[in-house]
Amino acid sequence: MSTARPGTQNRTQHRAQNRTQHRAQNRTQHRTQNRTLRVGIAGGGAIFRNHLEAYRALQDVEVVALCDIDAERAGAVAAAHGIQHAFGSVTDLLAWRGADGRGIDLISVCTPHPTHEAVVTEAAAAGVHVLCEKPIAIDLEAAERMVVACREASVTFGVLFQRRFWPAAQRIRAAIDDGTLGTPILGHCSVLLHREPEYYSATDWRGTWASDGGGVLMTQGIHYIDLLQWFMGEVVEVHGHMATFVHGDHIEVEDSAVATLRFASGAIATVQASTAVTPSLGVQVRVTGSTGATAQVTEFPEGTDGRVDIWAAGDSVGAQETWPSSLNPNVDLAAINGALIPWHRAQVADFVDAVRTGGTPAVTGEEATKSLRILLAVYESSRTGKPVVF
Repeated sequence: MSTARPGTQNRTQHRAQNRTQHRAQNRTQHRTQNRTLRVGIAGGGAIFRNHLEAYRALQDVEVVALCDIDAERAGAVAAAHGIQHAFGSVTDLLAWRGADGRGIDLISVCTPHPTHEAVVTEAAAAGVHVLCEKPIAIDLEAAERMVVACREASVTFGVLFQRRFWPAAQRIRAAIDDGTLGTPILGHCSVLLHREPEYYSATDWRGTWASDGGGVLMTQGIHYIDLLQWFMGEVVEVHGHMATFVHGDHIEVEDSAVATLRFASGAIATVQASTAVTPSLGVQVRVTGSTGATAQVTEFPEGTDGRVDIWAAGDSVGAQETWPSSLNPNVDLAAINGALIPWHRAQVADFVDAVRTGGTPAVTGEEATKSLRILLAVYESSRTGKPVVF
């Protein structure tokens, strides 16, 4: 009969797995540390340009290939942007080899939400590092499979939440960490955006459960739910409602939602999100800490850099105008994406550094799953009329 203490075998197996992963990471780091990194981009749609420009801003990084399910579009986009190779599938992109026998080192995933899992897991199986656009997936099971696939393949896996790199967001996070705000106790996330009907009607996939995974929460709100939970901590209960007020002729998903969140710390927060607002009021994420201090970051107009417009502590309130009347509140999607390029650059630089050093990117697959879990709980709570407890 074995005399080993309970759990000893599991701990031994876990240590062995860690050693194996560590050796694999060291091999990967050695392969990538002192050479130009080759990048492939999957998807030639609207957000492709942000990734391309972010990589091209870095030294010793080269975007060598693009793939798109529409091979003709892949060729046209690649030619327009000076990318040497274009393919009609991820499989062909991953199989490509240069004259030296090397393929790509990492891939950016800019494909529609439901396809993320297939691209990420195929890249992981090929030993290629992965940076994926948000949302990580449209269901938790897919997200978890992606995380596991990358972990078992010992490849670096990051997910785009570029607004965490705003100096304003970093300032609030630092004020939580250094005790200036104290422990967050109250939070609020307001995402009140404008979308023309053509935003939805111009495509056959936007605004559907199958192809988009959701509405304002999945496509726009997830960025700010991510910020809120990054500030506030682990969510343990969600109670939410969703509705479609304005865009019902063009979408089957929600254009508006509200929710209350309860956190493991005991903190509570509210969320409201809509694309049915005219004019847009942009975004505000506000945190009050146990010291009584409050900080708010605002993105207005949508796509502009977040700024701290409320900083209240002690006997003083520092405030800027939240909605300057001189600014155009309604901004088209191309302008929004263009304005976000600097923050894509910041996160892509962080990810490339993690690949080179064997470190951990700022937003891992595990971290990106948190915001997905929260918004999916809003959907479930709205359908059942009951709170969702994690």
